[in-house]
Amino acid sequence: MKSLDELTFDNRFARLGDAFSTEVLPDPVDAPRLVVASEAAMALLDLAPSEAATPLFADVFSGHKLWDHAAPRAMVYSGHQFGSYNPRLGDGRGLLLGEVVNDAGEHWDLHLKGAGLTPYSRMGDGRAVLRSSIREFLASEALHALGIPTTRALCVTASDTPVWREKQERAAMLLRLAPSHVRFGHFEYFYYTRQHEQLSALADHVLAAHFAPCLEQNNPHQAMFTAVVERTAELVAGWQAYGFNHGVMNTDNMSILGLTFDFGPYAFLDDFDAHFICNHSDSTGRYSFSNQVPIAHWNLSALAQALSPFVEVDALRAALELFLPIYQAKYHDLMRKRLGLSTAESDDPELFGRLLQLMQNSAVDYTLFFRRLGELPAEQALHALRDDFIDRPGFDQWGAALLARLARQPNETQPARQARMQAANPLYILRNYLAQTAIEAAEQGDYTEVRRLHAVLTRPFEEQSGMQHYAQRPPDWGKHLEISCSS
Repeated sequence: MKSLDELTFDNRFARLGDAFSTEVLPDPVDAPRLVVASEAAMALLDLAPSEAATPLFADVFSGHKLWDHAAPRAMVYSGHQFGSYNPRLGDGRGLLLGEVVNDAGEHWDLHLKGAGLTPYSRMGDGRAVLRSSIREFLASEALHALGIPTTRALCVTASDTPVWREKQERAAMLLRLAPSHVRFGHFEYFYYTRQHEQLSALADHVLAAHFAPCLEQNNPHQAMFTAVVERTAELVAGWQAYGFNHGVMNTDNMSILGLTFDFGPYAFLDDFDAHFICNHSDSTGRYSFSNQVPIAHWNLSALAQALSPFVEVDALRAALELFLPIYQAKYHDLMRKRLGLSTAESDDPELFGRLLQLMQNSAVDYTLFFRRLGELPAEQALHALRDDFIDRPGFDQWGAALLARLARQPNETQPARQARMQAANPLYILRNYLAQTAIEAAEQGDYTEVRRLHAVLTRPFEEQSGMQHYAQRPPDWGKHLEISCSS
């Protein structure tokens, strides 16, 4: 394991030049102190866990110190925001500090959010606040533990620096990791500004760094786009299967690598509601839970337009047509696992759909239903769950269909079935009220709950002694928290 001063940098994106990013130094915050760190994320950089306890750790990730070989840059990009094209966005409060190469040869971007003003801050102050930094940290690590592709979060650093949102708050910084921070909006920026040479250079960079096998195809750009379609489809399938609502699926928030990216007013479903809107600012419901699939396809279409100088339109359309079948295959596979099904049948989608409609009509807790379904033999579990449903005859009919479906599977013992289902159905999920409770304590200087919640969420499928309260249905107030884009 390494110390902070032993990291190796290879700043590939910075070498693309000033057309792609602007050199900016972090603006340090006052009295930095560590809120929480992820040992699992630190391990991606080969950092020893003990490094988090050193004074240098808080200094580096609050802008006070910098590695000699770092190359902090604010990236420029554009994007479609709520369906409307914004021609110039960019890193308004974040900096790509550089790219670290670990001992396995993997490149990891170090991206510091809340690092101060950049040329792309527009009317903002370049700062992040403690609540949004904690929310992104927890969600990044929680999604990873669920097996859903995501950027990672290494740490959150608090400060005494005041910032104004709806009220006065304190600035914080979050260090985010990803193999790349290139977004759909990067390609849109160079396409719509007709910087064809830079667009080509960006595509070549992404191909070489992240889609090297595509270089062996007849049209590498077409192969890359097809891969992005596949990754995005599988990403959204994970969101839908586990009840995650991103909330701001603008094209500048879409990762070219198919990662969950740029956390804002996200939420995991409590009671199942296909029409749930987690973003208080989303008055039309564009980014509602049920709209995430068509919006992902829409965003891929926007990326396809930006890649049209390199790929024939018919080929782009053919790649886009792969999205829904790939999404459905992945989603159905995940839902089979959640229901304890080890084989596939053609009527499975109908079985899933009937269940979700019953859950919708009865406001059934989405996470706990699946967990409880696997805790007892199937018939007993269904009997125990039926009182959660208003339409009990309808649920009984669905339960009979599930039992008949299970009977057509290979025989297995109840302990084996329970273990298999518990490995697919989390007991602990990042509910908004849990995050809010941790944030309120952190804003008073107590980081104990943030760290405890993080530790629980890193093992979501395992029952943890003394942590039963993290697996309960939320109180009524916890179901009605309003989260906006303000951060």
